Amino acid sequence: MSAPLKETAPTGGPTPPPPPVGKGTARPGDRRGEGVVLNVFSHGFLALWAVLIVLPLLWLVLSSFKTDAQIGASAFGWPQNWDPGVFSRAWEKGIGDYFLNTVVVLVFSVPLTMLLGSMAAYVLARYEFWGNQLLYYFFVAGAMFPVFLALVPLFFMVKRLDMLNTYQGLILVYVAYSMPFTVFFMHAFFRTLPSAVFEAAILDGASHTRTFFQVMLPMAKPGLLSVGIFNTLGQWNQYILPTVLMQPQSGDDPERYVLTQGLIQLQQQQGYASDLPVLFAGVTIAMVPMLVVYLSFQRQVQAGLTSATLK
Repeated sequence: MSAPLKETAPTGGPTPPPPPVGKGTARPGDRRGEGVVLNVFSHGFLALWAVLIVLPLLWLVLSSFKTDAQIGASAFGWPQNWDPGVFSRAWEKGIGDYFLNTVVVLVFSVPLTMLLGSMAAYVLARYEFWGNQLLYYFFVAGAMFPVFLALVPLFFMVKRLDMLNTYQGLILVYVAYSMPFTVFFMHAFFRTLPSAVFEAAILDGASHTRTFFQVMLPMAKPGLLSVGIFNTLGQWNQYILPTVLMQPQSGDDPERYVLTQGLIQLQQQQGYASDLPVLFAGVTIAMVPMLVVYLSFQRQVQAGLTSATLK
């Protein structure tokens, strides 16, 4: 007698192929690979950028400690005698006066730019009135206007005011030159501040002036610090405006050159008897303060640039 046959479950035919991966579908492994490639590329680019920035600065500082013979023999060689006296020579040859003139101008121009720029940006950002947008775009257009196109009328305007080769003339021009960027930057920052704080201050009886200086301006401190650093760097490195406006007008008129002018003047005074270490030392003296300022406040600058976006 034969054993009974057992039924087996049907196999269901051949195994279906996996669903195709479309163009918009990314596998986890592919995403990780793309992230690694992007990370390597970005870090490599930043490393290359750092090398391109640091190496010229390092070469400039090291060249200050060389002699003319060493610079002529090997521009990229290591200094043989580290003599810091070259900086005192550069200071005595006029860099000290140029440095002082630049500091005097910036001590007044940067705070005045920040005060007037923040006030104008606050009014344009928080108050609605006829011509608001027109004034705002007027400032924005000023930021896109090349300064060299206005040099001739600017020269004659300052001359009519009898302010050529004066601190106050250059200060006013620096303020006008830096106002468009300051208003554009602070306008965007003031618009991100909460309106509830402003309304609460008005309801408590605070005047508009008191609300601005005691409530809104302290809240805008990150933005003020960021744009203040940019204005300081821009005005410290300005060359074309002082070249046109800070020239002696007569034999009795004293020289009030700023650092950018002074470095060119120092190079021209050397003539054939060049003293390249002194020139390199002068450039180093002009460069170090701005490096210290930026490195000291880089976190605050980054916070000011990103805070308006994150709010």
